Amino acid sequence: MKFLEQAPRFLFFTGKGGVGKTSIACATAVLLAEAGQRVLLVSTDPASNVGQVFGVHIGNRITAIVAVPRLSALEIDPQAAAQAYRERIVGPVRGLLPHAVVKSIEEQLSGACTTEIAAFDEFTSFLTDAALTLDYDHIIFDTAPTGHTIRMLQLPGAWSGFLDEGKGDASCLGPLAGLEKQRSQYQGAVDALADGRRTRLVLVARAQDATLREAARTHEELAVIGLSQQYLVINGVLPCSEAAQDDLAAAICEREQAALSAIPDVLKDLPCDQLPLKPFNLMGLDALHQLLSGTEAPSPDQKWRPLNLAAPSLADLVDGIAADGHGLVMLMGKGGVGKTTLAAAVAVELAQRGLPVHLTTSDPAAHLTPTLHGAHAHLTVSRIDPHQESERYRQHVLATKGAQLDVEGRALLEEDLRSPCTEEIAVFQAFSRVIREAGKQFVVMDTAPTGHTLLLLDATGAYHREVTRQMGRTGGHFLTPMMQLQDPQQTKVLLVTLAETTPVLEAAILQADLRRAGIEPWAWIVNSSVAAAAPHSPLLRQRARNELREIDAVATHHARRYAVVPLLKEEPVGIERLLELAERHS
Repeated sequence: MKFLEQAPRFLFFTGKGGVGKTSIACATAVLLAEAGQRVLLVSTDPASNVGQVFGVHIGNRITAIVAVPRLSALEIDPQAAAQAYRERIVGPVRGLLPHAVVKSIEEQLSGACTTEIAAFDEFTSFLTDAALTLDYDHIIFDTAPTGHTIRMLQLPGAWSGFLDEGKGDASCLGPLAGLEKQRSQYQGAVDALADGRRTRLVLVARAQDATLREAARTHEELAVIGLSQQYLVINGVLPCSEAAQDDLAAAICEREQAALSAIPDVLKDLPCDQLPLKPFNLMGLDALHQLLSGTEAPSPDQKWRPLNLAAPSLADLVDGIAADGHGLVMLMGKGGVGKTTLAAAVAVELAQRGLPVHLTTSDPAAHLTPTLHGAHAHLTVSRIDPHQESERYRQHVLATKGAQLDVEGRALLEEDLRSPCTEEIAVFQAFSRVIREAGKQFVVMDTAPTGHTLLLLDATGAYHREVTRQMGRTGGHFLTPMMQLQDPQQTKVLLVTLAETTPVLEAAILQADLRRAGIEPWAWIVNSSVAAAAPHSPLLRQRARNELREIDAVATHHARRYAVVPLLKEEPVGIERLLELAERHS
């Protein structure tokens, strides 16, 4: 394994949810420990399952892994870290400031940026405190900070005064409010991250266009700020020996090899390892040993037996959506789960029933036109350019809020406006113009803002409150975008996930976030299910059996209603193949 050759003291693993970074980080920790090194494994992933992998309870304390001498682990709970972090900032003013002001501050500190900074606050000591890490030769981090977070922590000391003067009330400067005492520690942590002799960043991806593009973006974002010691691991590549077993395996193999041939240019020069797809869940020491060993375990499912998957189809969900005759349908989920394709499938299925539909997206990686590959009489399509909308929003904020700032203050505000929250707010404002159409037809929206962003927009923009206040006086009828999203009669939110542990956990976190904003998801969609595709390949059939537990968790624990969409042999491009996604299960 190239990423393990002459391994430095610090190893960071990063990548989209579901690509296998936790499994690879755990397997790396085991391999180094069994080679005689003293290893500490630290996870800051909100959907961390390090404890599950080793079959022990770990939690927020350094815990020895008894089955692996010289290995210890720690799971930093980023939500708990963020809550403690918020309380340090909000606690002193609670009871002194009006309740509405305190709630607004809490909301500004409730997003992903706060969670990431709080988690970074927790683990910087492992990068800088020599006494704390004296007992370890290697420290392995499952999940690395983003370039945006690191850039914020590199900002000049002026930000504390900027915040004290009340100018930094936008989306991401707020989280920096309690960090003045840690400034020197953060600088030391950033220096350690940028030192290639001490730190190696491992980008984890799958042999899929979407995750490879994401890895390329991460590579460029981190390289710009000095984190240039990067390696690439492409995980879960289906062995082409399985292609002879059935048509589905052959199709997957062909797609993956095409993605690897078209790997983004910026990744081509990185040291790269490929890990084959395993037929089993990566839980327990035996599985971890096999992940990096290069040896293949025989599939435990050699006899063909029918899979028992009785689940609703996408067409069953569309039945319930179509019954209303019009409305807003929003598809939400983490990147790489197939939101764009499923948004197109829902829109096409509605249009096929003779209903007028407007399909719109803001996903910069979405290609609706080639996905549809054709027209439908009842379907119109539009695309909101997130870069244009974000730039328009940034210029507006700089021209208003930033007009009276000095050079340093303006630089801080410009950094804040690079936040992912900025793009979500800007795009939602553009979406709001489209939402009005949902009163007379279906509007299907691909890529929607998170609950935090909606609440932040509501709190800082004050649009919803102001309209409510003014119209409440006159008794007139009014409807704001926020009110429409919270009304299940007008808006149906569909959460998209995969039948894998991490994507399901991430969708559950997103659901909780939306509920905090008063939005109840209407249904879940489990996409690209191998189990629903009824494969014959022994490896894929075992993977399919592994999916059943996650599908059951969605059906019985997370979702009020759900659907399972099969993995197709051919890419779901074109009207006919999109309609195949909605076919009822036999």
